[in-house]
Parts: sequence; C-alpha cells; structure tokens
Amino acid sequence: MASMSGGFPSRPGDDRGGRLPPGQHLAEAFPVLSVGPTPHTPLPAWTFSITGVVDAERRWTWEEFRALPSETVTCDIHCVTTWSRLDTVWEGVPVDTLLDAVVTGAGYVMAFSDGGYTTNMPLSEVTGGKAWIAYSCDGQPLPPEHGGPARLLVPHLYFWKSAKWVRGLRLMSGDSPGYWETRGYHGLGDPWREQRYSGG
Repeated sequence: MASMSGGFPSRPGDDRGGRLPPGQHLAEAFPVLSVGPTPHTPLPAWTFSITGVVDAERRWTWEEFRALPSETVTCDIHCVTTWSRLDTVWEGVPVDTLLDAVVTGAGYVMAFSDGGYTTNMPLSEVTGGKAWIAYSCDGQPLPPEHGGPARLLVPHLYFWKSAKWVRGLRLMSGDSPGYWETRGYHGLGDPWREQRYSGG
C-alpha cells in the first residue's frame, strides 16, 4: 500500500516561470511515496549490478561504488502524483560511468530494487548525462525513506522512474514493463507531455 507525506503546494496557476509541467504543483517539503515497507540493507551487504544483454555482468560493492567518479546535479523533480520540487541537489555516480564497464547492444533497461520494485526505460533515457545512481540529496546522505542508500535519478521523467533502493540495471534487447507500468502507468513518463498512464 502506498503512503505519502504532505508538502506545501504552490498556488493554482503558479508555474514558477515555466518550470512546472502541466498538472503539477510545488511541494517545498519532500513527500514520501513508497510501495511496501522501507528496506534497510546494511552497507557491507549492498551491491550494484549491471546484468542482462552484456558481454559480462559487472558488480560493485558499496566501497567500490563510492570510489567511482561522482557528480553533483541540481535539478527539478516531478512526481506523477502531481507534486514537484525545484532545485534539488544530488550527488551520485553517472549511469554512463557504470555502463562504460560493459559492452552491450541493448536498447532498453530495467532498474531493479530491494523489495522487488522494477521500472523500465529505453536505454537512451539513462545515457548521455541524463541519469545517476544518487546517494546524497541536498548535502545529506540519502535516507532510507527517500531510497537510500542509493536510488536511480532520472529527473527528466516522472519520479517513479527514479527507482528507490536501486540495486542494479538489467539491459534488455526488447522493452518489458516494470511494476507500475504493468499497472497502467505510461511506458516512458515524460512530465511535459503528461504521460502519466498508458495510452496517454
């Protein structure tokens, strides 16, 4: 069952200078929306994997992952439930850096997480500087309720694509729906096109 904490909405019609996609409102607080209980994986047991259509699977421990080059990213985020936050600051490892470790001919990716959550995207949506595996938000380690120790960050898509508690990416030759996509959500989830549900 999903649960959510409230934020502070902007006034109707206030699009913050064109930065709020259609149907969105501003939340100053960071709402919590999750499916099922919050996982708490000990860092010594945490790994991140690239699997699927690759020349060889690749895996990093938490220490190995944190030793990879990281970036600080300032971005707006938009949830399909209509809240948005502007100028959030994240630190994480670019997905491009992780994919440099494998050879693949895949066209799609499935992110998978602790707790069984999955979400799918074309591989082009997480490459070219568009996505990160984030472990810090607004200068603090990412707390479990927001997906810590690490979550996928794909800020140009609705936030259900930024999978919490992410543990790996499975590269695929063809598309396959993830958790919410099998329940009627859109396969891509572009907030500027209001791609909330399949067929939209």
